[in-house]
Amino acid sequence: MLTDMSTGRPGTSDPATLTSRRSHDDAPDTAELFARLAALDEGPERDALRDELVEAWLPMAHRIAGRFRDRGESVEDLRQVAALGLVKAVDRYDPSRGAFESYAVPTITGEVKRHFRDRMWALRVPRRVQELRNRVRVARRELTQSPGSPEPTVAAIAAHTGLTEDEVASGLEALESFSTLSLDAELAGGDDGYSLADTLGAADTSYDVVVDREAAKEGLRRLPERERAILYMRFFEDMTQSRIADKLGISQMHVSRLISRSCARVREEAVGRRPGGAA
Repeated sequence: MLTDMSTGRPGTSDPATLTSRRSHDDAPDTAELFARLAALDEGPERDALRDELVEAWLPMAHRIAGRFRDRGESVEDLRQVAALGLVKAVDRYDPSRGAFESYAVPTITGEVKRHFRDRMWALRVPRRVQELRNRVRVARRELTQSPGSPEPTVAAIAAHTGLTEDEVASGLEALESFSTLSLDAELAGGDDGYSLADTLGAADTSYDVVVDREAAKEGLRRLPERERAILYMRFFEDMTQSRIADKLGISQMHVSRLISRSCARVREEAVGRRPGGAA
């Protein structure tokens, strides 16, 4: 966790280091510090200077985080995410490519937006739907800026954004999609105690039986007639091996060997015909 050390004005303890401020009160003039940072090798001195720069620009990061308030995330968490973006900006900034602020602002903003995109959705949804949600949300705000403005219709939002009405409908559905509803929640408008979980289907084991029967069908057809009869009596008529032996006039041991041999042959053929040979 990054600690906010910016209760006072950053850099006031060392006027020679952090000089005059520019137009924003949270945008210190740190060009000299960044030039020194770029020239230093890894080590304690560089780490201390890096921390000083992060502390100096932390108010700006907090200001950017404040733009995303009231979106379901606490301000403190947003500040932490923005501070992480600031650290990345300090580490990646090249002083020869322009002012730090012009590089840091989009870096920090992008970090906060990624936080909302990747962490705030209880159920992962496609980025396309997230983008539709944002466009619809902005359009609704713009269309209701005037006091007393009615809630915009789907058609009005579509005309304002250039989206289709189906896309607007998807965006509206996603507006409340940061959280999920428990499967144990009782269905709205019902007094019979049914929950969402009661509406879900379950795996049908009969499909596995169908697959097994089809896989074994050809192998069974290739068995000698007596062996097919023995399998039928044993597994479909539920006869014991002793009764089968008495009926066919052979020993029970012989019946047992025929059953084992027949099942092994059918199993081998069935497995051989399945993709990858899986049992």
